[in-house]
Amino acid sequence: MLKLTPREREVVRLLAAGLTYAQMAQALGISLQTVCSHIKNLYRKLEVHNAPAAVSRAFVNGGVHENG
Repeated sequence: MLKLTPREREVVRLLAAGLTYAQMAQALGISLQTVCSHIKNLYRKLEVHNAPAAVSRAFVNGGVHENG
């Protein structure tokens, strides 16, 4: 299982829900730049290049569950 931080797991769940980066920033109370940093780290850890692949890999191999 991949070692995603709790915040990275939150971000990937929001990606799966279809939120934009700006919507994620607002929902999490963080800056857009911070969301972008989390996304960049997710892509690196999950070894993917786009959001659908990140969501898929996170749910299958990253220990992310739909209910939290």
